[in-house]
Amino acid sequence: MTTILRRLPPSEATGLRTGARHSLAQLYRPLDLVVLGLGVMIGAGIFSIAGRQAATIAGPGVILSFMIAGIASLLAALCYAELSSTMPTSGSAYTFTYVIFGEVWAWIIGCALILEMQLAVAVVARAWAGLAVQTISDFGVRLPQQDLIGDVFVFVILAVLTGVVALGARIGLRALWIMVSAKLLAIGAVIVVGVLHLDVANFGDFYVPPKPAVASAPTVLGVFLGQGHAFGWFGIFAAAPAIAFAYIGWDIIATAAEETVNAPRAVPKGMIRSLVIATVLYIAVAVVMIGMIPYTRISTDAPLSSAFKVLGVDWMVHVIDLGAVLGLTTVILVLIVGQTRVLFSMARDGLLPRGLSTVSRNYHTPSRVTLVIGALAIVLAEFVPVLTLQELVVMGALFAFLFVAAGVIVMRRRMPHLERGFTVPLSPVVPALSLVATLWLMVNLQVVTWGWFALWMVFGLLVYLLYGRRHSLLAPAPVPVKDTAGRGRHRR
Repeated sequence: MTTILRRLPPSEATGLRTGARHSLAQLYRPLDLVVLGLGVMIGAGIFSIAGRQAATIAGPGVILSFMIAGIASLLAALCYAELSSTMPTSGSAYTFTYVIFGEVWAWIIGCALILEMQLAVAVVARAWAGLAVQTISDFGVRLPQQDLIGDVFVFVILAVLTGVVALGARIGLRALWIMVSAKLLAIGAVIVVGVLHLDVANFGDFYVPPKPAVASAPTVLGVFLGQGHAFGWFGIFAAAPAIAFAYIGWDIIATAAEETVNAPRAVPKGMIRSLVIATVLYIAVAVVMIGMIPYTRISTDAPLSSAFKVLGVDWMVHVIDLGAVLGLTTVILVLIVGQTRVLFSMARDGLLPRGLSTVSRNYHTPSRVTLVIGALAIVLAEFVPVLTLQELVVMGALFAFLFVAAGVIVMRRRMPHLERGFTVPLSPVVPALSLVATLWLMVNLQVVTWGWFALWMVFGLLVYLLYGRRHSLLAPAPVPVKDTAGRGRHRR
């Protein structure tokens, strides 16, 4: 029971107690955080998700779905912003939970974040390889043994980006700026060229009469409500969870707080600004997608590319391909950075081997844990069918969102004296709305996803009981005792 109740003191949450060997240098400025957020939120999905949701479930009303998803994400981001401004540490939701709810709950959230980011790195790397092969093919180059080449691409992209992160945050930041700028140019080209081919008649009145949805793997909500319906208002709201998943990633900005100049004010601004910009861009691309061709003619395989082909603008296919490849490259890079910081914090607190929290003297980064993360990602991407497990990425993120929203309410009551660089407006109403919105997204996940997530959590708790509980820096100091021979030994 004492283990459950012991909490990290707020004064120690930033890791200052750990010394220079376990501290991260400040690097990021407000605009860097916006680029970090755009780097992870805007991937290849911006060119496909609007078309797929419009064609299968929401029709032209998918534009409203993007707005609903954006609002749900903003509610969660406001909660993250307050806790990040109060505890600017690399541990993000893990550390927030450690301070507010206690060590066991912090470990559980840490497991959720590990699942989210580690699996996401492997999933996106596998998707990146497929896109890279497709891009080369679209340029007229025929590749033999595409599956083998895809495996090689997975290894190369993960090895290169792991090396970039391990060699220094400054190198990774410069690379991120270049790639994000390039993919924003590609998105801008899609929007500008698409606007020139809009047909207002394709928007209709945003409402398509509902009809039974095509059978798929059951969701938790579907189990209780029975068969769902596509299109109509139900379809518009049902598409919102899938779209919100595309926004997930802004929370990784919180893991950069310890390395950010004037973090209590800069992190909330960077998080909210990047989310707003990403939402506007997603909506703009959705408007273009729906406006170019009727939703009934949208291809679910390559929605935007096929739309431009129908209109005779074939050269835009190459722009979309390059933008998608760059988009996924930055997603992998930022995910590795975020995962590194979470594991670094857990190791620094003793819940994982302390050696993983050592900062390299040559590169001034936690390069040891970075290499471990990269190696695990390569194994997962090469030998596990990760593309079938991508909903687990979402589950891990949403589970953390729940604790962060609840944490704002609890911290206001327990620790009203803590200095905050940002406060959630209309609390506790906004955090409560965030809880409801997050739960709505979670019940729209498949039942099998909940099952796998439960198994992962059971495994995580076993690791905690066998290792983390005893090695935590908050664990009671060993008590010397004497055995029958009079020799000293220790027990906890």
